[in-house]
Amino acid sequence: MLCSLVISPAFSKVEKPNYDFSLDTLNDFFPEKPTAELDKKYGKAEVMGEKNGIQTLKYQVSYLRYKFPVVLQARDGAVLDFFARMPSYFLHDVFFQSLVNRHGKQDTYRKVGEEAVYAWEKKPLRHVYSAACTITCFPIFYTVFPAEPSADPLIKKMKDAYR
Repeated sequence: MLCSLVISPAFSKVEKPNYDFSLDTLNDFFPEKPTAELDKKYGKAEVMGEKNGIQTLKYQVSYLRYKFPVVLQARDGAVLDFFARMPSYFLHDVFFQSLVNRHGKQDTYRKVGEEAVYAWEKKPLRHVYSAACTITCFPIFYTVFPAEPSADPLIKKMKDAYR
């Protein structure tokens, strides 16, 4: 009996923390998607605020064993943009490689201290990803918003902050 307890861990399966995560999980949150569909799939959003007809909504995304918040702005029931706070236990190399596989080499890259920001101009959308390194590297956030500046001054001001 004791022998089987000692040997059994050797046969356990070990995977990287985000090995099975798919970027397709975030497709539901892309600009112009209806928020009604998000409510059906992820549950009722937490309303974080509303100003000038733009709502800030927070959803909790559960994918396999992962759980993380996605905050988005919406107007008239349609997503304007989203910001996903990626779990810190995700591996940067795996997540970044999935972005490169999908969008190609980033268009811009900026590094300040131990943090980096990568951006892809994939019109009509702009994808921005940030990661940091300490002992290992980990994702901080991933956001997607329209690449073309909006006529709405509130949205334009926010978008210009990322350029």
